[in-house]
Amino acid sequence: MEIVYDPSVDALTIRFVKERVECEVIRLNDQVAVDIGPGERIVAIEVLDASELVPGIKEGKVSLKNLALAAES
Repeated sequence: MEIVYDPSVDALTIRFVKERVECEVIRLNDQVAVDIGPGERIVAIEVLDASELVPGIKEGKVSLKNLALAAES
């Protein structure tokens, strides 16, 4: 799993599947989309205008619990 916040476009992506797969995009609203891949697997969740929806994200005040951090490659 990879979680990326891009402050230059204020977008958050939570990617559950590393490889590229063809997806159906389900838009929950104008800001949130879920990418569904083969076998109904959630491939990614994308959040636009993330700082409006995820308090503290721009300030780096988001914490991860019960997840080991992988070394950057």
